Amino acid sequence: MTTLHWLETPCRQGVTCGVPWPRGTIVADSTFAIADGTPVQSWITATWPDGSVKWSAHAIGPAAHPAGSYDLVPNQTPSSPDEPVGVIATADDIQVSTGQVTWVLRKPQLIASIRYGDREVSRNIRLVSLRQDAPDEDGDRTRHETTATTERIVVEQNGPVRAVIRLEGRHGDWLPYTVRLYFYAGATDVRIVHSFVWDGDPDRDFLAGLGLSADVPMSDEPHDRHVRLAGPAGFLTEAVRGLTGLRRDPGESVRRAQVAGRPVGEIGNREVSERLHLIPRWNDYMLDQSSADGFTLRKRTGAGQAWVTIPAGTRSPGYGYVGGVSGGLGFGLRDFWKLHPTRLDIRGAATDVATATVWMWSPGAPAMDLRYWHDGMDQDSFAEQLEGLEITYEDYEPGFGNAHGIARTHELTLRAHDTTPTVADLAEHAELLNSPGLLTASPSRLLEAGVFGSWDLPDSDHQDIEARLNFLFQYYVSQREQRRWYGFWDYGDVMHTYDADRHTWRYDVGGYAWDNSELSPDLWLWYQYLRTGRADVFRFAEAMTRHTGEVDVHHLGRWKGLGSRHNVQHWGCSCKQLRISSAIYRRFYYYLTADERTGDLLDELANAENTFLAVDPLRKVRTDVYSPDPQALSVGLGVDWGALAAAWLTRWERYGDERARARLVGTMADLAALPYGFLTGQALLDLSTGRFGTRRKAVSVSHLSAVFGLPEICSELIDLALDVPGFEKAWLDYCRLYLAPAEQQVAELGHALTGISLVQAHSRLAAYAAARTGDVGLAELAWRKFFLDEGDQLNRNALQREPAWRTTAVDGALMPVDEAPFVSTNDAAQYALAAIQNLALIREHRPDHRPDRGATAWRSPVDKS
Repeated sequence: MTTLHWLETPCRQGVTCGVPWPRGTIVADSTFAIADGTPVQSWITATWPDGSVKWSAHAIGPAAHPAGSYDLVPNQTPSSPDEPVGVIATADDIQVSTGQVTWVLRKPQLIASIRYGDREVSRNIRLVSLRQDAPDEDGDRTRHETTATTERIVVEQNGPVRAVIRLEGRHGDWLPYTVRLYFYAGATDVRIVHSFVWDGDPDRDFLAGLGLSADVPMSDEPHDRHVRLAGPAGFLTEAVRGLTGLRRDPGESVRRAQVAGRPVGEIGNREVSERLHLIPRWNDYMLDQSSADGFTLRKRTGAGQAWVTIPAGTRSPGYGYVGGVSGGLGFGLRDFWKLHPTRLDIRGAATDVATATVWMWSPGAPAMDLRYWHDGMDQDSFAEQLEGLEITYEDYEPGFGNAHGIARTHELTLRAHDTTPTVADLAEHAELLNSPGLLTASPSRLLEAGVFGSWDLPDSDHQDIEARLNFLFQYYVSQREQRRWYGFWDYGDVMHTYDADRHTWRYDVGGYAWDNSELSPDLWLWYQYLRTGRADVFRFAEAMTRHTGEVDVHHLGRWKGLGSRHNVQHWGCSCKQLRISSAIYRRFYYYLTADERTGDLLDELANAENTFLAVDPLRKVRTDVYSPDPQALSVGLGVDWGALAAAWLTRWERYGDERARARLVGTMADLAALPYGFLTGQALLDLSTGRFGTRRKAVSVSHLSAVFGLPEICSELIDLALDVPGFEKAWLDYCRLYLAPAEQQVAELGHALTGISLVQAHSRLAAYAAARTGDVGLAELAWRKFFLDEGDQLNRNALQREPAWRTTAVDGALMPVDEAPFVSTNDAAQYALAAIQNLALIREHRPDHRPDRGATAWRSPVDKS
């Protein structure tokens, strides 16, 4: 049995979650039940090599009074809902019934109709976009409005608790999209996950609007029609024809009923009832969130009439309602203000049919401009580009900073109502939109399952390290807020390096701006969540996973499957590599939530090795003549193979894919057969066989090899005991020797290793070898390198040089900010990963240590007090 707890507070909506199981404990065809009889729908998302269940996914429907926790019991028959979600597919459409609400899906729309009981509350739900041309000779720009066309509808799950429908199509002749609709038994809402890929010419095509529109029949009297739009602390609460604030009083009961959204009934005051036609009817409403700091709110009586300004606000939750006392539609966009510019529109509220539009890109904002951020500065040759790299750290190359193929995912909701909801209900719906419910196993239960390699729970005996881990997380939370790391393309990422002179992050300096997963902040955040179970850590990691998997990766075109290194623009760098698109950064979120969109991103990497035909990552520094040869592709055994291994392992455990298993196990065997294993640095991959050549005898290491998930994936592979003789030794040799004294390297390799850096980060490799071999000397070496080793000039990153970790308030900056100039994302992510893994592997060998000085006294290796 596994007890599932709420990530945040119990919620009344349907939820889906993932649960890991120890190897060999659950057979693949097991059923699952909730002990208290709550209906549950279950499926398998990953298996162990022996075929037993590694990860399962579970969905439960909404409940008026959700339990504080649920006990999930394997090998029991699950209960079914009283009214299971029903999916009926015909030649013309797909009908989904969730109880009181029926949804009809039909091409070319998304949803043709939504009925609450016998009444249609919405129809013609479709995606809309505005495409703006480049300016003509007079500087004029033309906008073209397009209704998207759904071309394919697929039922992915059909109940009894949850149904998932996938729709695919295009916005006009560009912007391919995938939409998933999530329905739960008994629910009156649908969760909508919209993902699109940018497929335009940045010099010609400008996206000027992207939205979801729904028509809402309006049959009630204008004074019984209501508009609700969410502000930071409440809702705009208005009627299409207002009866409050008039010169003549309709009566307190009338006023109260209208504000509350109840039927007004008969208006007893004839001075009002006979003059209703003279009261303005407000037809259109607009809430425009132009930045993370403010929205404007306006309304008008009709087209051709002036907009009237309503008091503005700061951060809208992005939720609204339009309808009447006989029913209507709730609608919203998750992370509305964080993903600005966004907008909520209501048009035609005074007519027979209103239209509500949730704009993911507001038409009121300047058109989306994805052109490259500079003109190249005459860097036309590799030599000039390498010179540019020396000064701004930007890896520029003409044509490579193209946004073609990048993507973005948004989460929206529609909710059917049979009457105008109360403000309290609307507030709950807005909260559920922005913090959707999630059930999760406890950190100790996740640890017991043996997933994700080397990590452990926080340890009160090491409060100094735990405090620093918390400091780093809280610092990035505060920096995201103070530096406004928000926006359509930016939300979820963090900056790479700080500029202490300007008191700002280097947002405008070549390769020092957006981080794009450089040195694995994604892994840091997910491991910190696993060990703490903290909701704030989960939400930060969730936003980063959504961003880095979509925006930082090309999903179409010549670089499909590859990500872009850090740059002023997320897609701007000419270094296109698997180290950014790596499956290792997505697996956590997928398994913990069973999110299908993240599953799509993992599927894109099914044949990740083929991306090595797209571009030679060493083209600018090669001294030899090289062109990609499918039978002899040069693959790095660190960053590259780590990403390949993560993709193959994930494919194998999700689908039982024997091709992926063969390539994974085969290349593991080839690595073991190389005379110097991982220390060889590179090997030649034959795409037809998926195997490495094993004759190379060179020794070459890179400081980057083990900082993009290689230690984490190797730890998982070794834990799996895949019976690949020599693989563990090959990895342990690398772990032992990277930080070993030069004389030891000479004795074992014939010469000392060069290019050694990121010493603190690599301390966890020595720790891993120490834990696997029992070598206390390696454990001592690992802790010396993790802390400030006074005798090692390489071991001096800014975090280690700073004795007291604290922030300083900056006066005179553009905005009030707190800075810690010694923090960079490279060092922060790798400090955190090293700290987490060292504590998990060799905590008993840690020296006595104060944060303000180097290690001086050592505990006995056998003294665990």
